[in-house]
Amino acid sequence: MYRRGIAPSRIAALHAAPVTTVRFHLQAAKKIAPGLEAEHKKALPKPARFSAASLQTMQNVVAFYEAVGRIPSARAKSPDESALGRWLYRRRREALAGTLSPAVRDGLDVIPGWDLTSRRKADDEARWQKRLQQVRALRDAGGDWPRHQKTTDADERILGVWLHGQRINYRQRKLVPEKEALLNKVLPGWREGRRRTGGRPRTPESPGTI
Repeated sequence: MYRRGIAPSRIAALHAAPVTTVRFHLQAAKKIAPGLEAEHKKALPKPARFSAASLQTMQNVVAFYEAVGRIPSARAKSPDESALGRWLYRRRREALAGTLSPAVRDGLDVIPGWDLTSRRKADDEARWQKRLQQVRALRDAGGDWPRHQKTTDADERILGVWLHGQRINYRQRKLVPEKEALLNKVLPGWREGRRRTGGRPRTPESPGTI
């Protein structure tokens, strides 16, 4: 399907699969077949034209996301946010059809999950990526792994609960391969967590452990 110019988001929608999983498998396929990307681009439909006004709206959408931490909603009470949400909805439809301008896609790709089929899924994906970078910043600053309990720090608890959830998903084999690869790359040692100060040493968690 990708060879025929169908976008990853559209493939995911057709097969009821997470778009992150589709993209993960496409990355692996491109390593085996280097010409796959060229075939995809050759088969793409003619992209829709975009104006200077559309480019400005794209920048406004990105600015909204960076300021608020979520994508704009077409159902928002604010007329400005509602307009941005409707514009983004149309761009999502173009992305699914494979007619979205590459310049617009490149600009919107800074927003994780913007092209997912629902705003809730897009917000969930953006939140996941945000938590990943927050834990990374904590670790880069020399901090220990955040705790999900036995802490009075609300910010630490938020990150700890998120990280604990990733470990649970990993053990239950619910963590999609792309996210597992990202965690391994960005947060080495994320499965082991904090070092114990006494007792038996902790061993790395595996999918078969509880």
